[in-house]
Amino acid sequence: MTECLSEKDSDRHFDKHKRSKEMANPLKTNNTECIAVDIQERLMPALHASEVMLQSCTVLLKGLNKLNVPIQVTEQYPKGLGKTLPEIIELTQNAPVYEKTRFSAYLPEIEKKLANRQVQNVILIGAETHVCMLQTVLDLTRAGIQVYVPFECTSSRKLQNKDNALQQMRDAGAVVSNVESVLFQLLQDAKHEAFKEISGLIR
Repeated sequence: MTECLSEKDSDRHFDKHKRSKEMANPLKTNNTECIAVDIQERLMPALHASEVMLQSCTVLLKGLNKLNVPIQVTEQYPKGLGKTLPEIIELTQNAPVYEKTRFSAYLPEIEKKLANRQVQNVILIGAETHVCMLQTVLDLTRAGIQVYVPFECTSSRKLQNKDNALQQMRDAGAVVSNVESVLFQLLQDAKHEAFKEISGLIR
C-alpha cells in the first residue's frame, strides 16, 4: 500500500511539474496585462516592509507604462481599507478601479477584459500575499492564464505568511520573479526603443 501511494504521489508531482512548464508563456507586451491588487491607504502601513513594496511597485508600473502594458486595479472594501494610494493611481494609465468584497481579484469584469484582449500572462502585484494575491493566482491559473509575481511587489503583515504564500503560488504554477527580470523579459532586446528609459528606472 505504501509503495502504491508513493507511485501516485510521484505521478502527481510529475504532472504538476509538466503543467507548470507548459503554462510558462513568455512575457510579451502584446499578451500581458498587470493587475494591481488592493494597494490601499489603510492596508499598506500594516504590511511588512511596505516602503520597499511601494517603491518596487512604482518602478514596475513606470516601466509598464513605457512598454504600454495595460493595468487594472482592484480595491478590497474601500470603506474600511481606504482607497488605492494616489501614487499608484497616477501610474495606472487612468485604468478603472474595481471595488470588491471577495478576496480574489479575478472579478467577472476583469475576466471579460482579459478574454477580450486574449491575455496569456498577468503580472500580479499587491496585498496581502497570502490572502487576495494567493486566491487571485489560483483563480487565474485555473483559468489557464500564466501568472508572474514580482516578489518585491507584494507583502503581508507577517513575513512568514508572505513566504508561505509565494511557495504555494510556485506550486500552483505561477512564476515568482522580480521587477528587473519582468521588465527585461518584456523588453526582449537592447534595441527596444524603451531600453534606456527602463534601464534608468532600475539603477
